[in-house]
Formats: sequence, C-alpha cells, structure tokens
Amino acid sequence: MTKAIGPRARKVRVLATLGPASSSHDMIATLFQAGADAFRINMSHGDQQSKVAVIAAIRALEKEFGRPTTILADLQGPKLRVGRFAEGRVMLEHGATFTFDRDPTPGDATRVELPHREIFAAIEPGARLLLDDGKLVVRVTDHSLDRIDTMVEVGGVLSNNKGLNVPDVVVPMAALTEKDRSDLAFACEQNVDWIALSFVQRPEDLAEARRLIQGRAALLAKIEKPAAIERLDEIVEMCDGVMVARGDLGVELPPQSVPPLQKRIVETSRRMGRPVVVATQMLESMIKSPSPTRAEVSDVATAIYDGADAIMLSAESAAGDWPVESVAMMNAIGEAVERDPAHGDRIHFTVTRPDPTTADALSEAAKNIARTVSASAIICFTTSGSTARRVARERPAVPLLVLTPNIDTARRLGLLWGTYAVHTRDVDSFEEMVAKAKRMALRHGIAKAGDRVVVMAGVPFKTPGSTNVLHVVSILGDELKGHKGA
Repeated sequence: MTKAIGPRARKVRVLATLGPASSSHDMIATLFQAGADAFRINMSHGDQQSKVAVIAAIRALEKEFGRPTTILADLQGPKLRVGRFAEGRVMLEHGATFTFDRDPTPGDATRVELPHREIFAAIEPGARLLLDDGKLVVRVTDHSLDRIDTMVEVGGVLSNNKGLNVPDVVVPMAALTEKDRSDLAFACEQNVDWIALSFVQRPEDLAEARRLIQGRAALLAKIEKPAAIERLDEIVEMCDGVMVARGDLGVELPPQSVPPLQKRIVETSRRMGRPVVVATQMLESMIKSPSPTRAEVSDVATAIYDGADAIMLSAESAAGDWPVESVAMMNAIGEAVERDPAHGDRIHFTVTRPDPTTADALSEAAKNIARTVSASAIICFTTSGSTARRVARERPAVPLLVLTPNIDTARRLGLLWGTYAVHTRDVDSFEEMVAKAKRMALRHGIAKAGDRVVVMAGVPFKTPGSTNVLHVVSILGDELKGHKGA
C-alpha cells in the first residue's frame, strides 16, 4: 500500500549520503520519511556490485511513497598520494629539507616517491604541497622533471600513501580516472539521476564527462580546487548543477577563505540558474552525538539563508551513529529558518535577472503574480525541467508543483529548491491543462478549495522549450469529482 509523502514544509532540499550505516531498504525508507529528498552514493567506497541493491532500494520508495526519488552518484576523481616508506612512517621536522621523486624505492626521512608525473611538470618554486589533509605543509625550493625539493614549513608524521594537495598550481590531470570512467558507465546503466564530478579545475574538465553521460544523467561540478574559482562562471555555465565541496576546498585554502567563497559559489550558481548544494561537515558532531553543536546549526542555517538549493550530509548519514537523527535535524533546521519572516528577504539578496526570453519573463512574472494575488502555488508543465529551473531561480514564496510526463525529469528535480515533482501524463489542450492543474494541486495537498494557483505551460503542448502561457486559476470545491487517474 502506498504511504504517500506530500510536499515538505520547507523548500531547501536535504541530500543524504548512504553508506554502511544506511544502506538497507528499511533505513533508506526511514531516512526518506525523516526528510531526505535525495540520496548520494559515494563511488569512492565499496565496489559497483554493492551499489546495485542500494539503488534498487531507493527506486523502490517510488512505489511505496508515491514520489519520484533522486540519486546522485559521486565519482572519486584522481587521488594524489605519496608512495611508501621503508619504516611505514617518518617524522618531518620543521625547517628540514624533503624531496619527492620518481624512484619507487621505499622512502625515508629525506625523500619519498611521488607517482604523479603531471605534478613535476606543473609545479613551480614557492608553491606549497599539503600532506595528509593539510596537516603537514612543505614549500617547493627547486624542481626538475623527476625531482621536487622542498622545505618543511609545518612538520609532523607522514605515513604510507597519505594524500597530497597542490593548491597553488593547476595540475594538468584529467578529472576522470579509469575508475571514474567505469563508475560513470555503471551509474548511467543503473539510471542514476545526477553524476558528480570531482577535481574540476577548468571548464574543459566537464567535457569528457558530458560526452560519456550522453544525456542519461545531469552533471554536477564539485568546486573543491582553488583553480576552479578562477574560472567559476565558465564552469557553472557548462554544468547542470554545482556542489560547494568544502572538504578539499578547506584543505587547499585557509579556513577563513572558505565562507566568502561559499557565498560566491552559491550566488554565481543561483544567478546562472543552476541548483547548488552546500556540503561537508555540516553536522559533523552528529557522527557520534545525537545532537549537533550550535555552531553547526548556524552553519546549516547560513546556507539556507543564502538560498542554497540543497544541504548535504556526508559521514553523518553514511557511517555515523545517528543517521536518522541527522536527517531529522537538517529537516528541522530547514523548517525553522524558512519560518523566519526575514528569510524571504534574505534569499533575495542575490539578484537573479531574467534572460531576455519569454520563459524567463514569465517565470519572473509568475513569482510576482503569485505574491500579488496571494496564490497558494505555482504549477508548471514541463518535459525537460527547464521551466521549473527558471521558476525556482526566482525563489518564489509559494511551493512549485511540477507536472512532467518524463520520469527522468521528475527525478532530477529532487535537488531543485522548492520543487515538488509529479510524474504524470501530458495534456493536449488548454482546458485539460487547467483541469489537471487544479486536480493535481488538490490531490497532492498543494492547494485547497477556494485557493488560487498560477499555471505555466507551453503551447503547442508536448513541445519542449515552448513555455509561453501563464494563467491564474481559482480552485473550486468539486475539482476532484469525476476525475480518475493521473
């Protein structure tokens, strides 16, 4: 029996990462009920076969709860690591010299292999190398095509295969490894809705992923490299969505630089009409604690006030002791912030000027008309989802009910602010459009008898990209009578 879940009492979306603590069907269903709007599958952990059952469990929610589900597959990307040490670990002392080279011989306190030839060609004197998530810092003093000499600025213990970050130069490495290409093909075969690309440094990094996806999923760019900030507008233009990946961004940049960049990335994404996810350490303490710190709650609230489309849980829901409580807390914070009378003004600090198109003009008008006539919702008919993205960019004060005959579109909209997507048959006439808009608004609890709604569609019907109709509709008490099916 379907246990329908209607629209959330908030417009910001919650993206929950699945993992060892949350991969069973029952737990995924519980997270969905607690407030998860979309699910992230981290391709860095586990093998592909282990993901098949998880994806099937997410899709099973559609029949159980009568809602499209949203799945994001997050590719690992290239991982830069040092080689191994003869003793397993060494102590790098402040002020000491240390060399990275191409020799696979196990290292010692003076040298270690760096098995990434691209770094040797790109590095420059004065550049920093960050080791073990930034715990150790060395600065380049000299280099050649097979040797990088450095001075230790922040010392500590360095052990086998620890990660390395190169924040000061653009490393000419492809954003997709062989593992990523395999994982991308697998994810598309499994019909996931979004592919997240790691290690994006320049817009060209997105081209190969776009070619391999072939329209089977939407492409999300993770902004986690300082180099990406320098070409942010171009990167956002080339992708379908953006993630503020604060983990690596916070390693490669001073911590105090991350909040302004987060606001800049969110603002740029909103201005360009791309859904934007804020991620990493949002409720980090809830990995072990049933309640978050006040600072973490403020961090989540700030992202919501800035108008982010989605807020993401990582280890909190994937491997923590309190996955359901973490999702419920995200849900509660979202509801509380959006009840704040000042919320509506704050999310409009970002100016989203419409493009000179009919669809953009109507989207801006829909928001204003809904406010002026006190409409209960905006309802849009769409095939590709572009109309929904345009309306959501305006951050209207009312819910956005999206009716689409395309199940892939309905699923992808799970990351879009304020959107409640319904997979339903298309309409053939203006009269059918009006009748269906009323019926669906009532059926899904978006509006009630006596309310007005704003309806958007394109004529001729069933023609993608033809949005040119905006109509205000009054709902009567008997709209559901005599109507069956979707």
